[in-house]
Amino acid sequence: MRTIGELRAALTMGYGFPGDADDFEAELAREINHADPADLSGVVRLVEEFRGRVITHQDPAFSPSVAAAVAEIQAARRAGR
Repeated sequence: MRTIGELRAALTMGYGFPGDADDFEAELAREINHADPADLSGVVRLVEEFRGRVITHQDPAFSPSVAAAVAEIQAARRAGR
């Protein structure tokens, strides 16, 4: 993903997390509408964040890692009762 158009396409095709496509569009519009034309660092940060979400979601180790962490937290909570 080298362009905002490619990022949009990836999000629209569901390569991010649920709701990311709509969230990206809303946040991008907000950043652009409030940005100083000489400082688009907020837009850059936003693009980097959502690009990272797409990359993370596509990592085959991501879901098992999250599931393991959730199981560990749940076990710790049960042990603390």
